[in-house]
Amino acid sequence: MENGKTASFTAVSLAFFILAASLAGFLGATGPTPDLRALLLLGVLVAVAENQCVLLPNQTSVSASFMLSMAAVVVFRDGANLLGPLIVGMFGGVLLEHVRGFDWRKVACNVGIFGLSTLAAAAAYSVVPNSITGSVPGQLLAAIPAGLTYSLVDYALLAPAASTMTGRSMKDLADELWLGDLQVYPFALLGVLLGYLYVALGAWVVPLFIAPIFIARQAFLSYMQLKAQQEATLRTLVRSLEAKDQYTAGHVERVAMFAEYVGEELKFSTRRLHRLRHAALMHDIGKLTVPNHLLNKPGKLTEDEFARVKHHEFVSVELLRRIDFLLPILPTVSLENQGLASPDSPIEPHIISVADAFDAMTSTRSYRRALAQEVAFAELRAKSGTQFHPDCVEALVAAVERRGERYGAGHERDAVAFAVPPPVVGVGSAGLGDLEPGVHADEAVEAHDAERSSR
Repeated sequence: MENGKTASFTAVSLAFFILAASLAGFLGATGPTPDLRALLLLGVLVAVAENQCVLLPNQTSVSASFMLSMAAVVVFRDGANLLGPLIVGMFGGVLLEHVRGFDWRKVACNVGIFGLSTLAAAAAYSVVPNSITGSVPGQLLAAIPAGLTYSLVDYALLAPAASTMTGRSMKDLADELWLGDLQVYPFALLGVLLGYLYVALGAWVVPLFIAPIFIARQAFLSYMQLKAQQEATLRTLVRSLEAKDQYTAGHVERVAMFAEYVGEELKFSTRRLHRLRHAALMHDIGKLTVPNHLLNKPGKLTEDEFARVKHHEFVSVELLRRIDFLLPILPTVSLENQGLASPDSPIEPHIISVADAFDAMTSTRSYRRALAQEVAFAELRAKSGTQFHPDCVEALVAAVERRGERYGAGHERDAVAFAVPPPVVGVGSAGLGDLEPGVHADEAVEAHDAERSSR
Protein backbone atom coordinates (compact mmCIF):
# COMPACT_ATOMS: atom_id res chain seq x y z
CA MET A 1 0.00 0.00 0.00
CA GLU A 2 2.78 2.41 0.89
CA ASN A 3 4.60 1.64 -2.34
CA GLY A 4 1.36 2.23 -4.23
CA LYS A 5 0.91 5.66 -2.63
CA THR A 6 4.53 6.57 -3.37
CA ALA A 7 4.18 5.53 -7.00
CA SER A 8 0.95 7.53 -7.37
CA PHE A 9 2.49 10.62 -5.80
CA THR A 10 5.57 10.26 -8.02
CA ALA A 11 3.37 10.11 -11.12
CA VAL A 12 1.33 13.15 -10.06
CA SER A 13 4.45 15.16 -9.15
CA LEU A 14 6.16 14.41 -12.46
CA ALA A 15 2.98 15.24 -14.40
CA PHE A 16 2.68 18.66 -12.76
CA PHE A 17 6.37 19.46 -13.19
CA ILE A 18 6.52 18.33 -16.82
CA LEU A 19 3.40 20.32 -17.67
CA ALA A 20 4.76 23.50 -16.07
CA ALA A 21 8.20 23.06 -17.66
CA SER A 22 6.68 22.31 -21.08
CA LEU A 23 4.51 25.41 -20.95
CA ALA A 24 7.52 27.49 -19.91
CA GLY A 25 9.51 26.12 -22.86
CA PHE A 26 6.66 26.77 -25.29
CA LEU A 27 6.05 30.33 -24.06
CA GLY A 28 9.77 31.06 -24.11
CA ALA A 29 10.07 29.85 -27.70
CA THR A 30 7.01 31.69 -29.02
CA GLY A 31 6.78 34.87 -26.93
CA PRO A 32 8.82 37.69 -25.45
CA THR A 33 11.52 37.07 -22.85
CA PRO A 34 10.73 38.42 -19.36
CA ASP A 35 12.91 41.06 -17.75
CA LEU A 36 15.66 39.08 -16.01
CA ARG A 37 16.06 41.45 -13.05
CA ALA A 38 12.34 41.41 -12.22
CA LEU A 39 12.26 37.65 -12.75
CA LEU A 40 15.07 36.98 -10.28
CA LEU A 41 13.93 39.53 -7.70
CA LEU A 42 10.36 38.28 -7.56
CA GLY A 43 11.35 34.62 -7.92
CA VAL A 44 13.78 34.79 -5.00
CA LEU A 45 11.19 36.62 -2.90
CA VAL A 46 8.59 33.93 -3.65
CA ALA A 47 11.08 31.27 -2.52
CA VAL A 48 11.90 33.25 0.64
CA ALA A 49 8.20 33.70 1.43
CA GLU A 50 7.44 30.03 0.95
CA ASN A 51 10.33 29.08 3.21
CA GLN A 52 8.68 31.26 5.87
CA CYS A 53 5.44 29.31 5.65
CA VAL A 54 3.38 28.25 8.66
CA LEU A 55 2.15 24.67 8.93
CA LEU A 56 -1.60 24.23 9.40
CA PRO A 57 -3.18 21.39 11.43
CA ASN A 58 -4.11 19.58 8.20
CA GLN A 59 -0.39 19.51 7.25
CA THR A 60 -0.82 22.08 4.46
CA SER A 61 0.81 25.49 4.84
CA VAL A 62 0.17 29.18 4.33
CA SER A 63 2.63 31.90 3.40
CA ALA A 64 2.92 35.28 1.67
CA SER A 65 4.11 33.70 -1.60
CA PHE A 66 0.60 34.17 -2.98
CA MET A 67 1.07 37.93 -2.59
CA LEU A 68 4.33 37.91 -4.56
CA SER A 69 2.88 35.72 -7.30
CA MET A 70 0.10 38.25 -7.73
CA ALA A 71 2.70 41.03 -7.85
CA ALA A 72 4.43 39.17 -10.68
CA VAL A 73 1.14 38.99 -12.57
CA VAL A 74 1.04 42.81 -12.59
CA VAL A 75 4.76 43.39 -13.21
CA PHE A 76 4.85 41.23 -16.35
CA ARG A 77 1.48 42.38 -17.67
CA ASP A 78 3.00 44.34 -20.58
CA GLY A 79 5.81 41.91 -21.41
CA ALA A 80 6.01 38.14 -21.12
CA ASN A 81 2.65 38.34 -19.36
CA LEU A 82 2.37 34.54 -19.01
CA LEU A 83 5.96 33.29 -19.00
CA GLY A 84 7.17 35.71 -16.31
CA PRO A 85 4.49 34.81 -13.72
CA LEU A 86 4.87 31.10 -14.53
CA ILE A 87 8.61 31.11 -13.78
CA VAL A 88 8.23 33.31 -10.70
CA GLY A 89 5.59 30.95 -9.34
CA MET A 90 7.82 27.93 -9.94
CA PHE A 91 10.34 29.38 -7.48
CA GLY A 92 7.79 28.64 -4.76
CA GLY A 93 8.60 24.95 -5.00
CA VAL A 94 12.17 25.47 -3.74
CA LEU A 95 11.64 24.63 -0.08
CA LEU A 96 14.96 24.18 1.68
CA GLU A 97 13.51 21.42 3.85
CA HIS A 98 12.71 19.35 0.78
CA VAL A 99 15.94 20.22 -1.02
CA ARG A 100 18.10 19.24 1.96
CA GLY A 101 16.15 16.01 2.34
CA PHE A 102 16.52 15.23 -1.39
CA ASP A 103 12.74 14.92 -1.57
CA TRP A 104 12.59 15.60 -5.27
CA ARG A 105 8.96 14.47 -5.56
CA LYS A 106 7.70 17.25 -3.30
CA VAL A 107 9.98 19.78 -5.00
CA ALA A 108 8.68 18.77 -8.43
CA CYS A 109 5.09 18.74 -7.24
CA ASN A 110 5.30 22.18 -5.62
CA VAL A 111 7.18 23.69 -8.57
CA GLY A 112 4.40 22.51 -10.84
CA ILE A 113 1.52 23.58 -8.61
CA PHE A 114 2.89 27.05 -7.82
CA GLY A 115 3.88 27.69 -11.43
CA LEU A 116 0.61 26.54 -12.97
CA SER A 117 -1.51 28.39 -10.38
CA THR A 118 0.36 31.64 -11.03
CA LEU A 119 0.11 31.11 -14.79
CA ALA A 120 -3.67 30.67 -14.48
CA ALA A 121 -3.92 33.87 -12.42
CA ALA A 122 -1.91 35.73 -15.05
CA ALA A 123 -4.18 34.43 -17.81
CA ALA A 124 -7.27 35.61 -15.91
CA TYR A 125 -5.69 38.99 -15.23
CA SER A 126 -4.65 39.45 -18.85
CA VAL A 127 -8.22 39.42 -20.12
CA VAL A 128 -9.12 42.45 -17.97
CA PRO A 129 -9.00 45.54 -20.25
CA ASN A 130 -6.12 47.99 -19.81
CA SER A 131 -8.68 50.73 -19.27
CA ILE A 132 -9.55 49.07 -15.97
CA THR A 133 -6.08 48.06 -14.80
CA GLY A 134 -4.66 51.53 -15.47
CA SER A 135 -5.70 52.78 -12.02
CA VAL A 136 -5.25 51.49 -8.48
CA PRO A 137 -8.99 50.80 -7.97
CA GLY A 138 -9.03 48.99 -11.30
CA GLN A 139 -5.99 46.93 -10.31
CA LEU A 140 -7.67 45.88 -7.08
CA LEU A 141 -10.84 45.01 -8.96
CA ALA A 142 -8.86 42.89 -11.43
CA ALA A 143 -7.24 41.07 -8.51
CA ILE A 144 -10.56 39.43 -7.67
CA PRO A 145 -10.87 37.13 -10.73
CA ALA A 146 -7.10 36.61 -10.85
CA GLY A 147 -6.89 35.63 -7.18
CA LEU A 148 -9.95 33.40 -7.45
CA THR A 149 -8.47 31.66 -10.49
CA TYR A 150 -5.22 31.07 -8.60
CA SER A 151 -7.17 29.53 -5.72
CA LEU A 152 -9.24 27.28 -7.97
CA VAL A 153 -6.24 25.95 -9.88
CA ASP A 154 -4.19 25.56 -6.72
CA TYR A 155 -7.05 23.60 -5.15
CA ALA A 156 -7.60 21.46 -8.24
CA LEU A 157 -3.91 20.48 -8.35
CA LEU A 158 -3.21 20.23 -4.62
CA ALA A 159 -6.20 18.00 -3.83
CA PRO A 160 -5.08 15.01 -5.94
CA ALA A 161 -1.44 15.49 -4.90
CA ALA A 162 -2.35 15.52 -1.19
CA SER A 163 -4.71 12.59 -1.67
CA THR A 164 -2.05 10.38 -3.27
CA MET A 165 0.51 11.40 -0.66
CA THR A 166 -1.67 10.90 2.45
CA GLY A 167 -4.08 8.24 1.30
CA ARG A 168 -7.06 10.43 2.28
CA SER A 169 -9.90 10.89 -0.17
CA MET A 170 -10.13 14.12 -2.15
CA LYS A 171 -13.58 14.64 -0.63
CA ASP A 172 -12.14 14.65 2.90
CA LEU A 173 -9.46 17.14 1.88
CA ALA A 174 -11.74 19.45 -0.07
CA ASP A 175 -12.89 21.87 2.63
CA GLU A 176 -9.52 22.02 4.37
CA LEU A 177 -7.57 22.90 1.21
CA TRP A 178 -10.09 25.43 -0.03
CA LEU A 179 -10.18 27.12 3.37
CA GLY A 180 -6.39 27.49 3.31
CA ASP A 181 -6.53 29.54 0.09
CA LEU A 182 -9.41 31.71 1.26
CA GLN A 183 -7.55 32.64 4.42
CA VAL A 184 -4.70 34.23 2.44
CA TYR A 185 -6.85 35.80 -0.28
CA PRO A 186 -6.45 39.39 1.07
CA PHE A 187 -2.77 39.05 0.15
CA ALA A 188 -3.84 38.97 -3.50
CA LEU A 189 -4.98 42.57 -3.18
CA LEU A 190 -1.75 43.58 -1.48
CA GLY A 191 0.29 41.75 -4.13
CA VAL A 192 -1.45 43.55 -6.98
CA LEU A 193 -0.84 46.87 -5.24
CA LEU A 194 2.88 46.10 -4.78
CA GLY A 195 3.12 45.06 -8.41
CA TYR A 196 1.56 48.35 -9.45
CA LEU A 197 4.13 50.24 -7.36
CA TYR A 198 6.97 48.23 -8.93
CA VAL A 199 5.80 49.13 -12.44
CA ALA A 200 5.27 52.80 -11.54
CA LEU A 201 8.37 53.43 -9.41
CA GLY A 202 10.92 50.76 -10.32
CA ALA A 203 12.90 48.07 -8.52
CA TRP A 204 13.81 50.32 -5.58
CA VAL A 205 10.39 49.52 -4.03
CA VAL A 206 11.37 45.85 -3.64
CA PRO A 207 12.26 46.34 0.07
CA LEU A 208 8.55 47.08 0.55
CA PHE A 209 7.90 43.49 -0.57
CA ILE A 210 10.01 42.02 2.22
CA ALA A 211 8.19 43.37 5.27
CA PRO A 212 4.80 41.77 4.39
CA ILE A 213 6.48 38.34 4.14
CA PHE A 214 7.47 38.40 7.79
CA ILE A 215 4.35 40.27 8.91
CA ALA A 216 2.24 37.59 7.25
CA ARG A 217 4.24 34.83 8.90
CA GLN A 218 3.78 36.42 12.30
CA ALA A 219 0.06 36.86 11.65
CA PHE A 220 -0.29 33.20 10.68
CA LEU A 221 1.72 32.11 13.73
CA SER A 222 -0.41 34.25 16.01
CA TYR A 223 -3.54 32.71 14.53
CA MET A 224 -2.21 29.18 15.05
CA GLN A 225 -1.16 29.99 18.61
CA LEU A 226 -4.63 31.35 19.32
CA LYS A 227 -6.20 28.17 17.97
CA ALA A 228 -3.82 26.09 20.08
CA GLN A 229 -4.74 28.09 23.18
CA GLN A 230 -8.43 27.58 22.45
CA GLU A 231 -7.92 23.82 22.12
CA ALA A 232 -5.96 23.85 25.39
CA THR A 233 -8.85 25.66 27.08
CA LEU A 234 -11.28 23.02 25.84
CA ARG A 235 -9.03 20.21 27.04
CA THR A 236 -8.71 21.83 30.47
CA LEU A 237 -12.47 22.16 30.84
CA VAL A 238 -13.01 18.56 29.73
CA ARG A 239 -10.35 17.26 32.11
CA SER A 240 -11.89 19.23 34.95
CA LEU A 241 -15.23 17.58 34.29
CA GLU A 242 -13.73 14.11 34.04
CA ALA A 243 -11.62 14.63 37.17
CA LYS A 244 -14.79 15.54 39.05
CA ASP A 245 -16.68 12.45 37.93
CA GLN A 246 -14.46 9.44 37.20
CA TYR A 247 -17.46 7.34 36.29
CA THR A 248 -18.18 9.41 33.21
CA ALA A 249 -14.52 9.86 32.22
CA GLY A 250 -14.30 9.51 28.46
CA HIS A 251 -18.01 10.20 28.04
CA VAL A 252 -17.66 13.65 26.50
CA GLU A 253 -14.91 12.49 24.13
CA ARG A 254 -17.12 9.64 22.92
CA VAL A 255 -20.10 11.97 22.53
CA ALA A 256 -17.91 14.27 20.43
CA MET A 257 -16.78 11.28 18.36
CA PHE A 258 -20.34 10.04 17.77
CA ALA A 259 -21.46 13.58 16.94
CA GLU A 260 -18.70 13.83 14.32
CA TYR A 261 -19.83 10.48 12.90
CA VAL A 262 -23.31 11.92 12.41
CA GLY A 263 -21.98 15.19 11.01
CA GLU A 264 -19.92 13.30 8.44
CA GLU A 265 -22.95 11.23 7.43
CA LEU A 266 -24.91 14.46 7.00
CA LYS A 267 -22.12 15.90 4.80
CA PHE A 268 -21.04 18.69 7.16
CA SER A 269 -18.16 20.88 6.05
CA THR A 270 -14.87 20.65 7.93
CA ARG A 271 -15.49 23.98 9.69
CA ARG A 272 -18.99 22.90 10.74
CA LEU A 273 -17.63 19.58 12.02
CA HIS A 274 -15.11 21.45 14.18
CA ARG A 275 -17.89 23.57 15.70
CA LEU A 276 -19.98 20.45 16.29
CA ARG A 277 -17.08 18.74 18.05
CA HIS A 278 -16.53 21.75 20.33
CA ALA A 279 -20.23 21.86 21.17
CA ALA A 280 -20.27 18.15 21.98
CA LEU A 281 -17.23 18.49 24.24
CA MET A 282 -18.88 21.34 26.12
CA HIS A 283 -22.47 20.11 26.32
CA ASP A 284 -22.08 18.72 29.85
CA ILE A 285 -19.69 21.31 31.29
CA GLY A 286 -22.40 22.54 33.65
CA LYS A 287 -22.10 19.27 35.58
CA LEU A 288 -19.11 20.84 37.31
CA THR A 289 -21.73 22.46 39.58
CA VAL A 290 -23.64 19.23 40.29
CA PRO A 291 -22.60 17.30 43.44
CA ASN A 292 -21.02 13.93 42.73
CA HIS A 293 -23.44 12.10 45.01
CA LEU A 294 -26.25 13.09 42.66
CA LEU A 295 -24.39 12.26 39.45
CA ASN A 296 -23.54 8.81 40.80
CA LYS A 297 -26.62 8.04 42.86
CA PRO A 298 -27.38 4.31 42.41
CA GLY A 299 -31.12 4.72 42.95
CA LYS A 300 -33.87 7.01 41.76
CA LEU A 301 -33.62 10.77 42.03
CA THR A 302 -36.09 12.83 44.02
CA GLU A 303 -37.87 15.68 42.31
CA ASP A 304 -35.53 18.23 43.94
CA GLU A 305 -32.47 16.17 43.03
CA PHE A 306 -33.59 15.88 39.44
CA ALA A 307 -34.12 19.64 39.23
CA ARG A 308 -30.60 20.11 40.59
CA VAL A 309 -29.16 17.82 37.92
CA LYS A 310 -31.29 19.36 35.17
CA HIS A 311 -29.94 22.82 36.09
CA HIS A 312 -26.57 21.88 34.60
CA GLU A 313 -27.92 22.63 31.10
CA PHE A 314 -28.54 26.26 32.08
CA VAL A 315 -25.09 26.48 33.67
CA SER A 316 -23.49 25.07 30.50
CA VAL A 317 -25.14 27.74 28.35
CA GLU A 318 -24.23 30.56 30.74
CA LEU A 319 -20.61 29.42 30.95
CA LEU A 320 -20.23 29.26 27.18
CA ARG A 321 -21.84 32.68 26.89
CA ARG A 322 -18.90 34.11 28.84
CA ILE A 323 -16.14 32.54 26.70
CA ASP A 324 -15.81 34.57 23.49
CA PHE A 325 -14.44 31.90 21.17
CA LEU A 326 -17.15 29.44 22.27
CA LEU A 327 -20.03 31.83 21.59
CA PRO A 328 -20.57 30.55 18.01
CA ILE A 329 -21.39 27.06 19.34
CA LEU A 330 -23.94 28.34 21.87
CA PRO A 331 -27.00 27.65 19.67
CA THR A 332 -25.78 24.06 19.15
CA VAL A 333 -25.42 23.06 22.80
CA SER A 334 -28.99 23.18 24.14
CA LEU A 335 -32.20 21.67 22.78
CA GLU A 336 -34.26 24.40 24.39
CA ASN A 337 -36.74 25.81 21.86
CA GLN A 338 -35.32 23.51 19.17
CA GLY A 339 -38.30 21.68 17.69
CA LEU A 340 -37.80 18.52 15.65
CA ALA A 341 -39.96 19.82 12.84
CA SER A 342 -38.69 23.39 12.71
CA PRO A 343 -36.74 23.98 9.48
CA ASP A 344 -35.08 27.07 10.93
CA SER A 345 -33.56 25.43 14.00
CA PRO A 346 -30.00 24.06 13.76
CA ILE A 347 -29.66 20.30 13.67
CA GLU A 348 -26.52 20.26 15.83
CA PRO A 349 -28.37 20.10 19.19
CA HIS A 350 -30.27 17.06 17.95
CA ILE A 351 -27.03 15.41 16.85
CA ILE A 352 -25.52 15.92 20.29
CA SER A 353 -28.70 14.64 21.95
CA VAL A 354 -28.57 11.40 19.95
CA ALA A 355 -24.82 10.96 20.50
CA ASP A 356 -25.24 11.65 24.23
CA ALA A 357 -28.11 9.21 24.61
CA PHE A 358 -26.31 6.46 22.70
CA ASP A 359 -23.18 6.72 24.84
CA ALA A 360 -25.23 6.92 28.04
CA MET A 361 -27.11 3.75 27.15
CA THR A 362 -24.01 1.82 26.06
CA SER A 363 -21.98 2.77 29.15
CA THR A 364 -22.23 1.33 32.66
CA ARG A 365 -23.37 3.94 35.15
CA SER A 366 -24.02 3.82 38.87
CA TYR A 367 -27.73 3.33 38.26
CA ARG A 368 -27.56 0.47 35.69
CA ARG A 369 -25.21 -1.57 33.57
CA ALA A 370 -24.49 -0.91 29.92
CA LEU A 371 -27.15 -1.91 27.43
CA ALA A 372 -26.37 -3.93 24.32
CA GLN A 373 -25.75 -1.89 21.18
CA GLU A 374 -28.83 -3.37 19.51
CA VAL A 375 -30.99 -2.31 22.47
CA ALA A 376 -29.60 1.22 22.31
CA PHE A 377 -30.28 1.43 18.57
CA ALA A 378 -33.82 0.13 19.10
CA GLU A 379 -34.46 2.68 21.85
CA LEU A 380 -33.20 5.55 19.67
CA ARG A 381 -35.44 4.41 16.82
CA ALA A 382 -38.41 3.95 19.16
CA LYS A 383 -38.11 7.61 20.21
CA SER A 384 -37.25 8.81 16.68
CA GLY A 385 -39.54 11.65 15.68
CA THR A 386 -40.51 12.49 19.25
CA GLN A 387 -37.46 12.74 21.52
CA PHE A 388 -34.79 12.30 18.82
CA HIS A 389 -34.36 13.68 15.32
CA PRO A 390 -34.95 10.83 12.81
CA ASP A 391 -32.14 11.87 10.47
CA CYS A 392 -29.65 12.00 13.35
CA VAL A 393 -30.68 8.58 14.64
CA GLU A 394 -30.34 6.88 11.27
CA ALA A 395 -27.06 8.67 10.54
CA LEU A 396 -25.54 7.44 13.82
CA VAL A 397 -26.71 3.87 13.28
CA ALA A 398 -25.38 3.88 9.71
CA ALA A 399 -22.03 5.39 10.74
CA VAL A 400 -21.40 2.90 13.56
CA GLU A 401 -22.46 -0.10 11.48
CA ARG A 402 -20.45 0.98 8.45
CA ARG A 403 -17.33 1.22 10.61
CA GLY A 404 -18.00 -2.20 12.10
CA GLU A 405 -17.70 -0.80 15.62
CA ARG A 406 -19.32 -2.29 18.73
CA TYR A 407 -20.38 -0.54 21.91
CA GLY A 408 -22.41 -1.44 24.96
CA ALA A 409 -22.49 -4.60 27.07
CA GLY A 410 -19.34 -6.63 26.42
CA HIS A 411 -17.77 -3.84 24.37
CA GLU A 412 -17.51 -1.00 26.87
CA ARG A 413 -14.87 1.73 26.76
CA ASP A 414 -13.35 3.05 29.99
CA ALA A 415 -15.23 0.57 32.18
CA VAL A 416 -15.10 1.47 35.89
CA ALA A 417 -15.37 -0.78 38.96
CA PHE A 418 -18.22 0.58 41.10
CA ALA A 419 -18.29 0.21 44.87
CA VAL A 420 -21.91 -0.96 44.59
CA PRO A 421 -22.42 -3.12 41.47
CA PRO A 422 -25.03 -1.42 39.25
CA PRO A 423 -28.22 -3.34 38.45
CA VAL A 424 -28.70 -4.90 35.04
CA VAL A 425 -31.77 -2.70 34.59
CA GLY A 426 -32.78 0.42 36.42
CA VAL A 427 -33.09 4.15 36.09
CA GLY A 428 -32.02 5.10 32.58
CA SER A 429 -32.61 1.66 31.03
CA ALA A 430 -34.69 1.44 27.90
CA GLY A 431 -38.37 1.65 28.78
CA LEU A 432 -37.70 1.74 32.54
CA GLY A 433 -37.05 4.27 35.26
CA ASP A 434 -38.82 7.17 36.93
CA LEU A 435 -38.44 9.50 39.89
CA GLU A 436 -39.13 8.75 43.50
CA PRO A 437 -42.87 8.29 44.32
CA GLY A 438 -44.93 11.45 44.52
CA VAL A 439 -44.03 12.90 41.11
CA HIS A 440 -46.83 13.40 38.61
CA ALA A 441 -46.98 10.95 35.71
CA ASP A 442 -46.13 13.50 33.02
CA GLU A 443 -43.18 14.74 35.08
CA ALA A 444 -41.97 11.17 35.48
CA VAL A 445 -41.99 10.61 31.74
CA GLU A 446 -40.09 13.84 31.14
CA ALA A 447 -37.60 12.99 33.85
CA HIS A 448 -37.10 9.49 32.51
CA ASP A 449 -36.35 10.69 28.99
CA ALA A 450 -34.05 13.49 30.07
CA GLU A 451 -32.17 11.40 32.62
CA ARG A 452 -31.65 8.52 30.23
CA SER A 453 -30.14 10.78 27.57
CA SER A 454 -28.07 13.16 29.67
CA ARG A 455 -27.10 11.51 32.93
